[in-house]
Amino acid sequence: MDTSKTYEVKDLKLADQGRMNVEFARMEMGSLLKIEERFKKEKPLKGVRVGMALHVTKETAVLVETFLAGGAEVAITGCNPLSTQDDVAAYLAKAGVHVWAYKGETKEDYYRYIENVIRFHPHITIDDGCDLVTEIHTKHADQIKEVIGGCEETTTGIIRLKAMEKEKVLKYPVIAVNDNKTKHLLDNYYGTGQSTLDGIIRASNILFAGKTVVIAGYGSCGKGAAMRAKGLGANVIVTEVAFFPALQAKMDGFRVMPMKEAVPLGDIFITLTGCRDVITTDHFRMMKEGAIFCNSGHFTNEIDVVGLEKAAKSKRRIRPYFDEYVVDGKKIFLAGEGRLVNLACAEGHPSMVMATSFCGQALSVEYLVKNKGKLAIAVVNLPEELDDFIAKIQLEALSVSIDKLTLEQIKYLNSWQEGT
Repeated sequence: MDTSKTYEVKDLKLADQGRMNVEFARMEMGSLLKIEERFKKEKPLKGVRVGMALHVTKETAVLVETFLAGGAEVAITGCNPLSTQDDVAAYLAKAGVHVWAYKGETKEDYYRYIENVIRFHPHITIDDGCDLVTEIHTKHADQIKEVIGGCEETTTGIIRLKAMEKEKVLKYPVIAVNDNKTKHLLDNYYGTGQSTLDGIIRASNILFAGKTVVIAGYGSCGKGAAMRAKGLGANVIVTEVAFFPALQAKMDGFRVMPMKEAVPLGDIFITLTGCRDVITTDHFRMMKEGAIFCNSGHFTNEIDVVGLEKAAKSKRRIRPYFDEYVVDGKKIFLAGEGRLVNLACAEGHPSMVMATSFCGQALSVEYLVKNKGKLAIAVVNLPEELDDFIAKIQLEALSVSIDKLTLEQIKYLNSWQEGT
């Protein structure tokens, strides 16, 4: 490990590789670069300290650079022990960013690094999963008066934040970046779909065609993964606990059934629910020989890995982050240790889809700063016009033009008199 007062990373010698990866990512992130260019001129974040707990990837590095261009100071750590790209962490450290992260963090280091970010005394918090917000609220309440607001990147974090709001313990406004159309309908759907299957394939080199893939959860992430699995020739089963997404899955042409019925049929299992105990010890015992299972929701507890360790007669790592367990005489395989398989076993979402997500983060931070003290202490949404603006600049980055309403069309859409 290479350490100083401002960083702790695996190996600073990886910085040049990290720089090249970030340069390549920037080529795919044209919409975010438009915001970076404006930030560089206007400096809307001058003097603002931004504390981040996000996946430390090449795409996140471009977001960090956007904040720096806007005049902010930045401290960052990871939001999952297996999601850091060590070369990118080294690049950020060499660039003078406060960064504490490495792939394979212990639980102790994970929370120690979050403490380091909190000691940075951020004015803005950026979370992916709500761990940073939770630690501030439970252990550093004295710092809350310094915080202007926060941003939350993912579904699981929004669930936790809304629970905090309901219990009236949330003490500063947090923008639900995940609820932007340009986030959950792009990042979750296209990004999670592709990167999840990428992780499974890199971990196992398994052929999807002809396999039965069980998708647990049919939200935006589950829809994306189901679509990509179907596209590779898999037979898809969806399990759900909510009526409407289950109905959507049925109408989309997938089999829908309870997990206990799907378990004996599945070859590959992917959890994408944001809930715990989706695949349990009882399910492991019912799986067929050779079954592969993994998680692409946020936290490890979607799969009962602790129960798996107890139930297994033996365990061995046969490929990087691909573990064989023998349960009741059958070999079954866990990818990514039950953590986010798309980041543990691959590189996360492609840069292009992260561009719109991180446009949402950048504009949300600017919005919080501009509206300091004016927002409700609640989970709030970015104004729709800013969400639409992100879509606009992404289309421009893709060199796509669309039609414009005529004056007559605008008049018609804003009137009620004209009918059949």
